[in-house]
Amino acid sequence: MSFFKQLYDNFEEGACALFVAVMVLCLFLQVAMRIAVGSSLAWTEELSRYSFLWAVYVGAALAVKRGGHVRITAQFMFLPTRWRLVFRAVGDIIWIGFSLYVAWIGLACIEEGLYYPEVSPTLGVVKAWVECIIPFSFVLVSWRIVEEYVVRWRNGTLGELVRYEEAA
Repeated sequence: MSFFKQLYDNFEEGACALFVAVMVLCLFLQVAMRIAVGSSLAWTEELSRYSFLWAVYVGAALAVKRGGHVRITAQFMFLPTRWRLVFRAVGDIIWIGFSLYVAWIGLACIEEGLYYPEVSPTLGVVKAWVECIIPFSFVLVSWRIVEEYVVRWRNGTLGELVRYEEAA
């Protein structure tokens, strides 16, 4: 398997692991400095906060990719598979529309944040760059939803999206 294929297939897992590792390392360093020296490093708290933010937003895309997000389906249990699939697709279309709307609004906010920059106190980075994760993750969520439909369509397993109710 090529490097880029592996990167694409495991992007969310790797990014979440990296961001959580940075967060834990920063918090460990902060606690160790408080114990050893009696004061902490200011930048570790800010970097751990930003790492947490990025891990949460990329984690949302990971949940979509794995199908681990919350979805209420009990009201469709007695419908035929075809109708369950229709309702799921409509729900996902609404979800994609909402995600792309949030990404669009997020881009406008980032544009304003770059025009009127607010610099973080300890790291000295423009906060709009940190907040770029918001539109990125919502576009990634939309992409992973569409990708699931395309892959299942090609494999002929589209009906399995809604057959999990039958297993119970």
